[in-house]
Amino acid sequence: MKINRLNIVIVLGLIAITGILAVQLLWTKHAFNSEGKKFGQKVQITLLQVLNKLYEINKSELPLKNPINKVSNDYYIVNVNDDFDADVLEYCLKTEFQKSNLLTDFEYAIYKCESDEMVYGNYVSFGDSSAKKSSFHFPKQKGLVYYFAIRFPNETSYLLSSLTFWIALSLILVVILVIYVYSIFTILQQKKYSELQKDFINNMTHEFKTPLSSILIASNYLVKQESIKSDEKLEKYTDIIIQQSTKLNNHIEKILNIAKSDHNALDIEKKEIHVLPLVSNIIENIKLKHPQLKAFVDSNKTEVAILADEFHFSNIIYNLIDNSIKYCEGVPEITIKITEESDTIQLEFIDNGIGISQKNISYIFDKFYRIRNSRSNEVNGFGLGLYYVKKICTLHRWKINAINNLTKGITISLLIPKQA
Repeated sequence: MKINRLNIVIVLGLIAITGILAVQLLWTKHAFNSEGKKFGQKVQITLLQVLNKLYEINKSELPLKNPINKVSNDYYIVNVNDDFDADVLEYCLKTEFQKSNLLTDFEYAIYKCESDEMVYGNYVSFGDSSAKKSSFHFPKQKGLVYYFAIRFPNETSYLLSSLTFWIALSLILVVILVIYVYSIFTILQQKKYSELQKDFINNMTHEFKTPLSSILIASNYLVKQESIKSDEKLEKYTDIIIQQSTKLNNHIEKILNIAKSDHNALDIEKKEIHVLPLVSNIIENIKLKHPQLKAFVDSNKTEVAILADEFHFSNIIYNLIDNSIKYCEGVPEITIKITEESDTIQLEFIDNGIGISQKNISYIFDKFYRIRNSRSNEVNGFGLGLYYVKKICTLHRWKINAINNLTKGITISLLIPKQA
């Protein structure tokens, strides 16, 4: 994914989550305001029921209209226009609030004409009976003679408790947003490190190629000199320099190709390939370098054809056979078993090598991964061969896996679907 596309996806994701969170918070605020209005309505209806009960106790009718005055969200003044006992008032308040299911703490005060002041009544709690007297000051109201004031100190927490679902959902969205931002930050950091790694590998390999090319040119010129040809030891040493320089050059080319393929997709040109003659030809070429190799082709068909990129498919076969030779302590033997089913073709590369521990076998296709074993010090490489094989199989939409044999060695299987 290009950086501009990645930035677009990040910004769109951030806008989407932030927008959802903003809408959720607006809904929560609207729900809170709605609950506040319902609470105020229930309080006024309940206080009106309290007045009716007080007048019913006194066996008189309620003479006033709109006796309840809401001073603030949690503070109410009730004009009773008559003198009532504080204990009776508290009993009526508790009873009616329980009936209305308004089970939140409240405190009240009654105006006394004799002292011309508000006399604190009590702090009533439906939960904690040990609640102490509040320090809230109940102010006097002008124009009223017989009245009482009631206050709900925990109104906000009471309303919030009825919005548990909305608050929990908002918190979940906040957590999702934080995780998203952290994930994006981590991805960008990893991308930065990956780019630095690629730049380092590219620069390192390019720096190696310049002196290596000079060594190869000088060595090839040197080996043609008569003085070198006439000295068997010097000729042998020069050949070693050329061979090892060529091998190192091939490794560097492989690293550059892998780095290039990670940045730009490899081009795959599929065409019909006859597998059996191609495999036999590769085996013959490898035997020129490793004459001790014993390779066998086992097929249930005389003609097996697939659609694949011939160059990359040949490299896959070469890499798998070459790995079997490298990681074998005795005479290397490999059987290439080709099985054709109704809709798939399976290639199994069965060797007699040193094998791989079960805990490491799942990592052999990872880039730069090399397993420490008895042959790792003798085998040169960067852990890119099987990574390249896996990458080509993925581009062809093939399946590849590796398992340990029952006796010794491993089996690497390619599962190739037949093409129409």
